[in-house]
Amino acid sequence: MTSTPLGDGNYPEPLLASSRSNAGVWRVAALGLVLVVAAVVFSVFGEQIPGDWVIAFVGVLAVVGVFCLFGLAAGLFRFGSTEERRTVSRAVVDSLPYGAVVADRDGKISYVNGHYGSFAGGVSNGVPLGVPRLFAGQSEASEAIYRLSRAAKDGRGAVEDIRLVGGLGGSQAESNRAFWYRVAVRPLPETDEVRKPLIMWSVEDITRDRDNNESAFRDLQRAIDYLDHSPAGFFSADAHGAIQYLNSTLTDWLGYDLAEFNSGHLSMSDIVRGDGATLLMRGRSDGEIRTEIIDIDLVRRNGTSFPVRLLHRAARMADGELGETRTLVLDRSSAPDNEEELRAAEVRFSRFFNDTPFAIATLDGAGRIIRTNAPFGRIFKWSGEEKSLELQSLAELIGEGSREKFAKAIENAAAHQSEIDPVDALLTAEGDHAVRLYVSGSEMSASSPEQVNVYALDMTDQRKLEAQFAQSQKMQAVGQLAGGVAHDFNNLLTAIIGFSDLLLLKHKPGDPSFSELMQIKQNANRAAGLTRQLLAFSRRQTLRPQTLELPLIVDDLTVLLKRMIGEKNTLQVEHGRNIWPVRADVVQLEQVIINLVVNARDAMPDGGSITLRTGNVTHDEAEKLTFKGMVPADYVLIEVQDTGTGMSAEIIEKIFEPFFTTKELGKGTGLGLSTVYGIVKQTEGFIYPVSVVGVGTTFKIYLPRHIPVEAEVVKAAVAAPVRDLTGHERILLVDDEESVRAFSATALRATGYQVFEADGGEEALEVLEDQDFKIDLMISDVAMPEMDGPTLLKHVRETMPNLKVIFVSGYAEESVRRDIEDDQSVEFLPKPYSLDQINTKVKEVLQKIGKDDEA
Repeated sequence: MTSTPLGDGNYPEPLLASSRSNAGVWRVAALGLVLVVAAVVFSVFGEQIPGDWVIAFVGVLAVVGVFCLFGLAAGLFRFGSTEERRTVSRAVVDSLPYGAVVADRDGKISYVNGHYGSFAGGVSNGVPLGVPRLFAGQSEASEAIYRLSRAAKDGRGAVEDIRLVGGLGGSQAESNRAFWYRVAVRPLPETDEVRKPLIMWSVEDITRDRDNNESAFRDLQRAIDYLDHSPAGFFSADAHGAIQYLNSTLTDWLGYDLAEFNSGHLSMSDIVRGDGATLLMRGRSDGEIRTEIIDIDLVRRNGTSFPVRLLHRAARMADGELGETRTLVLDRSSAPDNEEELRAAEVRFSRFFNDTPFAIATLDGAGRIIRTNAPFGRIFKWSGEEKSLELQSLAELIGEGSREKFAKAIENAAAHQSEIDPVDALLTAEGDHAVRLYVSGSEMSASSPEQVNVYALDMTDQRKLEAQFAQSQKMQAVGQLAGGVAHDFNNLLTAIIGFSDLLLLKHKPGDPSFSELMQIKQNANRAAGLTRQLLAFSRRQTLRPQTLELPLIVDDLTVLLKRMIGEKNTLQVEHGRNIWPVRADVVQLEQVIINLVVNARDAMPDGGSITLRTGNVTHDEAEKLTFKGMVPADYVLIEVQDTGTGMSAEIIEKIFEPFFTTKELGKGTGLGLSTVYGIVKQTEGFIYPVSVVGVGTTFKIYLPRHIPVEAEVVKAAVAAPVRDLTGHERILLVDDEESVRAFSATALRATGYQVFEADGGEEALEVLEDQDFKIDLMISDVAMPEMDGPTLLKHVRETMPNLKVIFVSGYAEESVRRDIEDDQSVEFLPKPYSLDQINTKVKEVLQKIGKDDEA
């Protein structure tokens, strides 16, 4: 903002426009006029003027000329623009970091600078206001402004600090904040240019300075409070022994009242017994400034002794004279004073030292062991039979990968650094045994060999838990990814298989396109098998659990398995007695056994023996097993044992991961064992491999024992096929995948049904309302954006509680049924489905509706 000069006719000319400069110009003009008149007179009356007068006049002019030349050389005369000088003066005033106003004693303004105009209310309609009017209406400033105005009237200088809540202008955004302004008046000296008494007002915003001062004051008060209430005493004395400061802790110990204490009224001889005061005040004889440890008695106010330990330092001035002292006081009145108490304290410390759950060792500066506690040998796997730990380098007990970092920590501890990062290391005795080492400097004297303290925590179990947690997170993430991919892929396969079926209705076996269409359908079915493997790994596969007798399942597979393993390998089957029943999907369980047998065959390239065993494992036997994660219960065991090459521990850790395979490129997808793992886990069982390199591998599968209830009814293995698939009922089809919805609608319309389509839950409710809720069956996808299938079902049940519903999904039926409340009225059709499967399912549900109506 620019300055606001007031020389426009309504106000006097600005102070900085010099009237003296204007007067000088007029004098020069008058002198020139006189010279011109003289020249005219001499030219007209030259003959009549005496020669002496002419010579005198010329002499006068010569003297004036010489004087002017001398004045110019000495700087007595200056030629410059008045406006230029005025501009420079204004720039100087405008650069001031505070607002400035020049006025006379009556308050008539001559000049204001630009900073003053930045204050709210400083300028009104282009006209600047005086400082008293700037603070008008501020009750907090009224008294200060009155005093300043009186000083300005009297031509005196004065300064006031004014506090305003909300500041000048009263901003609503900062209405609760306090602002500080420093307002001053001072008279300006009168000069030849300024012949009337003027006053300069200044207004400066000092809010930030006040805030900084208050913050510094609070920090100082907080520091003083910390010192006063510290658990140790503190005092300071000057060079003459007068106590300058006592903290609250020490005054309490000595029996003084801190409120009554006055600096300088208490001397060192009042609180230190005997010659102790002289000892504390003389400082070190060599003049070196160093903290001294002094055991001495202080004197309480009541005259009793008080044993303390002083950490004392006496400062030296620049001239070498003794300065103020700084002394920390430690209470030693509760310390043991006889040998028996010292021995008891030593015993207590020894118990504490040796009963800790972590290892402790003291080392010398080179990292060699000086002393250890009892748990050290256990944690570091040191039997003590080889040699003594004394002077043994601790670095030799940890792995090479951590020795450099540990050596750096020892170096920092010996240098008494306060913050040293812990060192994670593996022990050389056992490669998988992990420890975390905390290193710190020892508090022993410099002459003591014990320079470093080391505290070691056994981190082995935590490391294993971290690895298991990371592995479970990775498997869960991959499982979610596999399930999501399989779900979307199932939608595509549903459309491919469905439209292939529709084309096959038009192209009979004699048609040239029939074989190509069959290839499309067969490859789509193979892809559907791959998605089932992905869903099995992610545990979202559709299972059909039923009560099974494992020996019968294994015996039925024997012929197929012998054909699969070839002539170089033999298969043996061993069954235990009275094998308990299990509840599982027979097809998926057969896939598990087949996959494990095929893997066993591939692990024996030169031939070998494969053994299949079944047996019961009781609760007590399960408790004795050491497999991680297995809950003790009654199980049925399936073992697949081979005499192949075996697997290392590194391979066993990864065999259940998807896409991990030890087979050659192109000979395995890496999904076999991950599928087995998913099926077993989905059946609520456990699977564990036991392998020895060069001997063979055994996969142990533990399936929960199933106890049939009395009301359990055995369902028929295969339902009777439905022959007539036609119908005329009204069906609402809801699916967000347009290709799936198009195929399903075409398939149902081809068999005579009246089909209404919706691409989501919201549109489905609108269709139902348009049809007056006259629908016989609703077929809905489960996973849809905005409103999914279970949510849509809840809305439909409000108006149509008896409507039959078929949910279609690529996920397992069990996971879908967990999201719906009425299992009885909802049927399930897994994706991908074919033309015949959807028509058959619709006919079965509609026939069931007819039977329910007749009943």
